[in-house]
This record gives sequence, C-alpha cells and structure tokens, in this order.
Amino acid sequence: MGLSKKMLETLDRIGYEKPSPVQAGVVPLAMQEFDVIGQARTGTGKTAAFAIPILEQLDLSVKKAKPQALILTPTRELAVQVENEFKRLSDRDRVSCVCLYGGRPIRGQINQLERGAHVVVGTPGRVIDHLNRGTLNIDQLWFVVLDEADRMLDIGFRPDIERILKRCPTERQTLLLSATLPDPIRRLARRYMYRPKVINFSKDSVAAKTIEQFFMTVPGTMKYDILVKLLQREEPEQAIIFCRTKLGTERLYRKLFKANLFEGVGTLHGDMTQSARDRMMRNFRSGGVKFLVATDVVGRGIDITNVSHIINFDIPELSEDYVHRVGRTGRMGKQGVAFSFVTPEQGSELSKIEQTINNQLLPDPLQEEIDEIREKTEPKLPPAKPKKRYRRAL
Repeated sequence: MGLSKKMLETLDRIGYEKPSPVQAGVVPLAMQEFDVIGQARTGTGKTAAFAIPILEQLDLSVKKAKPQALILTPTRELAVQVENEFKRLSDRDRVSCVCLYGGRPIRGQINQLERGAHVVVGTPGRVIDHLNRGTLNIDQLWFVVLDEADRMLDIGFRPDIERILKRCPTERQTLLLSATLPDPIRRLARRYMYRPKVINFSKDSVAAKTIEQFFMTVPGTMKYDILVKLLQREEPEQAIIFCRTKLGTERLYRKLFKANLFEGVGTLHGDMTQSARDRMMRNFRSGGVKFLVATDVVGRGIDITNVSHIINFDIPELSEDYVHRVGRTGRMGKQGVAFSFVTPEQGSELSKIEQTINNQLLPDPLQEEIDEIREKTEPKLPPAKPKKRYRRAL
C-alpha cells in the first residue's frame, strides 16, 4: 500500500495484520490525493481508512502547527473515538490532535489550539463556534473528512457543514464516509468535492453477515418482562439496549437498576452532562458496565469490541438507524446477535427495516411464550351480535 516503515511498525504493534476491504480501497486512493466517497456499514475499519493517509502525509516540521486535517463527526462520543484512534496510530510526541465538541469548557480547547494542532476532530456546531471566535485557523488545511455524513445531515448539521466547507481552502482533499448515500449526500458531494472516486463496500448486504437478527412481536406492557427473560437466557458478554427517547431510556435504566437482577447496568443519553457521558463510556469500554441502556447517541460509529448483543427495546423511527444500532456488534468480523421488540402496531416499520437491510429478521423462540401469555391475559371480546335487517320501504 506504499506505507512508511514507521507506520507499518505501528500497525504491527497494535495488531493490524491486513487491511479490511474499506481500508484496502480507501487508503491507496487517499494517498494518491483523490477525493473519495466511501459507502460502508459501521464496524468495517473506516476510521483507520482516513487516519492512516492523513498521518502519512502530515508536515511535522512546523513547531507551532496550524491544523492540516479536519474531521467532522455527528456526535461527541464519535469525535473522542476518532481522536483516540489518531493517537493510537501516531507518534504522540510529534503529532498533536485536538478534539472540539460541546459540553466541555471552550477555554481548554482554545488553549490546546494555541499550542498548535496538526489534526482537529470535532462536531460541526463547536467547530463553527471556534471559527467564529477566530480561535481555529484553517488556512493551512489540506484534508477534510466528513465521517458518518448521512447521520450529520439527519440531525440537521447540513447548514453548519456547508458553512465550514465554504471557509476551507479550495485546494484541499475531501473524504466522505457514509453508510447510505441519499440524494442530499450526493448533492453535497457534487458541490464540495472534485471528481470523487466512489467506492461501495455494502452492495450485497447493509447489515454485517456476522450478525444474527431476530424479532419478537411484544405488546408494550410486556416488553420489560420479556427483556429480563431474554437477558437471563442469553447471558451477553456486553449488551446495548436501545430506546427511542431519553425519558424512556432513563425509566428503563432505573427499573433494571432497582430490580438488581443484573450486575453492571448503566445508561447513556443526551440529557446527561458531558462528564457523566464520558465516564459512562469509559466504564463500558473497560467492562465495568455490562448492560448499557441508551438512545441513538451510541448508534453511530462507536466501537466497543466486546458488544455481543444488541437489543432494540424500541425499534428506531428510521430504518437506516437500525443498521447503525445493529452495527455496534459483529465488529471487524466478530459474531454478534441482535433482537428487536416490535409492537403489534409496528408491522409496517419492521417491513421497512427488512427492505433496508435486504434480509428478513427471524422470529425468536420466545415468541411462542409471548403468544401464550397474550392469549391468557388479553380480554376476549364478546361475539358480535347479528345485525338486524330492515325491509326497505317501497
């Protein structure tokens, strides 16, 4: 792949034996300075695919460096993860990487930028904030990455992204990585990228083949009891339990915590302070938290190697989000399993998910038990009375 001896030694040290398909496709093109659009599901090694060519081409001769590469991500957690990957792949004494996101004091970030930074990773809102304050100088920028681009557009970052790209030098290299390529993404690429090479690594299946996927039709009132039965049966190494809302996430977490049936229950959602979110992610990565009840804040890009189970306590509103939730397991070829609770009214939403992943979810064996309980507990309606027929008056 034309990588330096030092980079090959680093890759060998951290256990990278051969490139994933995404890395094998993106790295050579990025090294040749092409703009690249890479479509790939999560868990395929996308971060290293852009981190390696950036690190290989950084100019480290300047002492108080101005940013040469900017990586935009949709969430704070993903920004921190990308920053950690850069640190893992680089010489920390020589390469400076600064992470910019909300929920943290801006003064500390300003001080870091003033000391010099080769690489900046951040969420669009906080990057715009620094640009407006004049604390982020992007005059020397030559590489821009839009990571999880479809998610950034989904949550309303398009105006911020366009504002940032307009202020970046025109002579730059742009890389766009996305699980899906809807029309808004294509329009963005046409406007801000130069003759990009498009590579699709998810032609056959949107969800990883290493993930078994099951569903259960469960009334809302039975969800909690079935969740407990499922966790007791499966005994996951680590599991993420997804809910739709922050309130629902907090309620389910408290219920599981008070029941004291399982050790290591935690929660993660947008109403938590940034320090609490960071602490929870550290505990989950270290294995101190075994069951994480969360919103879609961890549905994108977050890489936890030991997540064996995904449980959609609430199926997502958008079928595309299902792909990203399920992608938290089965990472880099490992086996994983996903379960989705579908209420009787959500049949059409299940069909949309199956169309999106081009695959059918399998009914779980617990379905028989659920149906038996429903038959016993649901009130039976009285037989309908025959309608009276009236002779029409002549």
